[in-house]
Amino acid sequence: MATRLTPFSKLLLTVIIVAAVVLGVRWLMDNTDIADGIKNTIDSQTKQTKSDRKQPARSGDVPSDVIHIGVVTWGGYAGGQYFNEGFRANKNSRFYKNYGFGVEFIVLDDFVASREAFRRGDVDLLWATIDAFPTEAGELMDYRPQVIFQADWSRGGDAIVVRRGIKTVADLKGKKIAVAELTPSHSFLLWLLDAGGLSLSDVEIVAQSSAVDAAEAFKAQQVDAAVVWSPDDEACLAAVNGSRILESTKTASNIIADVFIAKKDWMENNFEKARQLYEGWMIGASEINSNESNKRKAARILSENFEGVDEEWALKAINNVRLTTHGDNRNFFGLNPDYTGVTGERLYSRMSQVYKKLGYIEGRTPTWREIANSSLVRKTNLSGPAHAAEATKTFTKVTREEGKTKEAIASKPVRISFRTGEYQLDENAKYIIDKEFVEIARAFANSRIRIEGNTDNTGNRASNIALSRKRAEAVRNYLVREHGMPPNRFIVVGNGPDKPIASNDTEEGRAKNRRTDFQLVRE
Repeated sequence: MATRLTPFSKLLLTVIIVAAVVLGVRWLMDNTDIADGIKNTIDSQTKQTKSDRKQPARSGDVPSDVIHIGVVTWGGYAGGQYFNEGFRANKNSRFYKNYGFGVEFIVLDDFVASREAFRRGDVDLLWATIDAFPTEAGELMDYRPQVIFQADWSRGGDAIVVRRGIKTVADLKGKKIAVAELTPSHSFLLWLLDAGGLSLSDVEIVAQSSAVDAAEAFKAQQVDAAVVWSPDDEACLAAVNGSRILESTKTASNIIADVFIAKKDWMENNFEKARQLYEGWMIGASEINSNESNKRKAARILSENFEGVDEEWALKAINNVRLTTHGDNRNFFGLNPDYTGVTGERLYSRMSQVYKKLGYIEGRTPTWREIANSSLVRKTNLSGPAHAAEATKTFTKVTREEGKTKEAIASKPVRISFRTGEYQLDENAKYIIDKEFVEIARAFANSRIRIEGNTDNTGNRASNIALSRKRAEAVRNYLVREHGMPPNRFIVVGNGPDKPIASNDTEEGRAKNRRTDFQLVRE
């Protein structure tokens, strides 16, 4: 029969075995080459780990000369990422093959962290939007930032979702709106409120740290409306019964422009390399714009590099922007004398004034001339249809009756004075139209516009209806002739005295009723 060991015997045996192992290993380390091999392996692995932490692994040998570009999770930078064959510097990149340098895209979704990276020099180029850039340009002036090219226009990537019962901008009055302040979302909201004759004081802003948080607030039904990104807009509609998209940048098509900034010193020291980056980026954008297979490839690249993004999401993200071409950049920087649409200068200057008036900007804001650098665009020669600027939207003609019934999203009443019985515009009337509505019409370039003429109840109703229509036609003709807007974009209506907004029993009320309404309408 086997005899069991006592607990003390087991402990003593264990101590003897461990001691033997330790003494044996020590003898091997002191008297053989094994120690050197182990040490070298550990050192090699440690060095490799430190190297991996320092920078991402790359495909093949590439030059040490790499442009680092800070981006966010957005589809508008696909032109450069597609031309680069990915986000990391690699030997298959056309930037490397055609120009001899590498390009590295670094995703910096944290806004503050991205600006710190720019200050430190961790990135050479950094994303911005020209509408919101006035709010930070002054703080960055020690680094002399310059806007060097435009990457995209948002075309559905930003949207305003609203709960049941809100059908127009006027319905937002007194409502709670979730928005990330001092961001493109904020700019979009300000434009839409202006188009509807409202201001920030007419609504209750529920400030959020990001558009993603704004979407969450809406889904939790903490607010009546929210400015969100796509495809979060779809998630909002699915989460809140009866909700709808009030407006998006599909029709508010020239408000949010993504650009890239660089330090002036970096531009001066790397001009030709920057020009080649721009040229390659524009070639990539043109190829995506003109070929569905290329767009799919770009979506695949985005899905492989953005956290938690699949290919279908990435494809939607690309479809929700206009990847700008070389021709678009010429328009953006005001280099095309025939262009009458929205330029970078117009957007930047207007939003500088708006944000300053609202108290969001303290101190001096740099002028457009101080921060704009069009030299890359001017020094690049790309021709052919693929590189041409985006064409103006073509509107089909609608009948008078059909036009009257189209749903208005936003309506802005403007007082345009006419002499009794007349319908010609004088210089003061033209000034008022330019000041109050032209920029809105340009910004919402894909929206149809209804112009409604209105009178008080003095005189014959039929005559007033005819006169109010002629006055609305005069406004339409001015916008077409002087500002190059397509004639079929407009619906002209003469209401006469039939749509008063005040009592006709007083002179003050009658004066309010003699007006022209500018309305953005749904197709």
